[in-house]
Amino acid sequence: MLRDTIKAAQVSAMKAGDKPRLAAVRLILAKLKDKDIELRTASNVPDDDVLVVDVLQKMAKQRRESITLYEQGGRHELAEVEKSELAVIEEFLPAMMSDDDVKAAIAAIIAELGAEGMKDMGKVVAALKARHGSQLDMGKASGLVKAALG
Repeated sequence: MLRDTIKAAQVSAMKAGDKPRLAAVRLILAKLKDKDIELRTASNVPDDDVLVVDVLQKMAKQRRESITLYEQGGRHELAEVEKSELAVIEEFLPAMMSDDDVKAAIAAIIAELGAEGMKDMGKVVAALKARHGSQLDMGKASGLVKAALG
């Protein structure tokens, strides 16, 4: 399980004395614990690996946005901290699909569902997220679906 891999990374970072990596791994584990607490009252809890990937994707997106803002503001030292955290987070994320693979998956889903226009965009995006959600950026993917249907 992905959660066990992250915990093992925490132990190895502690043994190696790698403080920046240890801090980033601890941030990940803290976010996962927050999510676990949030889901205690939920009626249906997703599979653990799906949950972990979702948390990691959100954290990576936040880091990318922060890096952009810090660089625009001339705060390069803060951008470097965010970049190092992002590198650690991305180690645990599954490999992302290339744009060509995403387009092929979209084409297959459109053909399978018989989608014909923008009215079917929701169905296509939902099917795409269900099948490949952990392997792609849904923001980019929805734009590609819109282009394919439009």
